[in-house]
Amino acid sequence: MRGQEAWRIGQLADRTGVSARSLRYYEQQGLLRAERDANGYRRYRPEAADTVLRIRELLATGLSTDAIRELLPCAQGGPGLQSCAFSCGVVEGQLARLDVEIAELLRRREALGRYAGVMRERREQDEALAARALRSA
Repeated sequence: MRGQEAWRIGQLADRTGVSARSLRYYEQQGLLRAERDANGYRRYRPEAADTVLRIRELLATGLSTDAIRELLPCAQGGPGLQSCAFSCGVVEGQLARLDVEIAELLRRREALGRYAGVMRERREQDEALAARALRSA
């Protein structure tokens, strides 16, 4: 990176608000690239800050690091993703998975609500029996 500003991992962490540990994880997952100095220190190009912010945006959508690795080439030149068949397919697939998860959560919430209703009813019955027993004693 001669002739061009390069940042160490701490500088990139400061500029992006992302921990150095997360940056190393992104690198391990193939989401972020670092060059190495002769002493082994990581050095990042300034555009790595945009990549990190994009990774964070995509992680916040619930996408896996595998999906993000595939989508990052579609995330060049500003916010959002370039619209192509591949990126649209990944995003639509994630939406479909979320719809399934939401339906399952709603089903479980309804079942748990019924269970809680039975428990409340039984507790009220138990309390009423206890009150009658105390009055008759």
